[in-house]
Amino acid sequence: MTYCLAIRVKQGIVFAADTRSNAGVDYVTSYRKLHTFPTADDRVIVLLSAGSLATSQAVRNWIRRDLEAKDGRDNLNSARYLFEVAEYVGRINRSVQEEHREELDRSSISGEASLILGGQINGDAPEIFLIYPQGNFIEASEDTPYLQSGENKYGKPILDRLITTDMDLELATRVAIISLDATISSNVTVAAPIDLAVYESDSLRTPRSARLDSSDPYFQRIRDQWQETIVAGLRDLPPFGWDSAETTPLKNG
Repeated sequence: MTYCLAIRVKQGIVFAADTRSNAGVDYVTSYRKLHTFPTADDRVIVLLSAGSLATSQAVRNWIRRDLEAKDGRDNLNSARYLFEVAEYVGRINRSVQEEHREELDRSSISGEASLILGGQINGDAPEIFLIYPQGNFIEASEDTPYLQSGENKYGKPILDRLITTDMDLELATRVAIISLDATISSNVTVAAPIDLAVYESDSLRTPRSARLDSSDPYFQRIRDQWQETIVAGLRDLPPFGWDSAETTPLKNG
């Protein structure tokens, strides 16, 4: 399992993903799940993956093969709109799964992978899409300007409480880190290092990227200070008074 996240604010997009991959408790490895591609100068495209590692690696290989082909086939550069790129990647994802479905079903192994695609094509606003294993997808909205894939439930409450489209891009980066940290703290199948990529709206430049491992001083500081902030906030809450007129005793029965 893994946890991938993309946050879209007016200033740009934050992408984040852990790197843990496991095939049982006795086989745990690390793989990069956040990828950029050498596209044309008028676009920037980032892909995050969760689910079957074999499927997601095959999807990326097919994408790279199509980019290098000279026969006019569809690729990341041929689409005019980013949703068309999402449709293209969704078709590849579905095709890879169908190619191995019979063998996977026979072995009772899931080959499903979900993907988050984001970026910008010149002339349009930055966008992010969650692509399902079936090939269809959804787009982030003004009300919910983030998308998650993988083990998402532990990091979601932080996003729901904090993220708005008007948030500063750097502040959104900090929210992404603590959302990943909350998931790491609660689920052993998600772990550092964390990969980050930050894209600035309308720049059409390769996103700035960073990797934070568990011993990184900044990551440790963020984790410690966030924990201290939560504890301090709890202590500052008004005490629950049993004699308060606002409390109502439970009735028997």
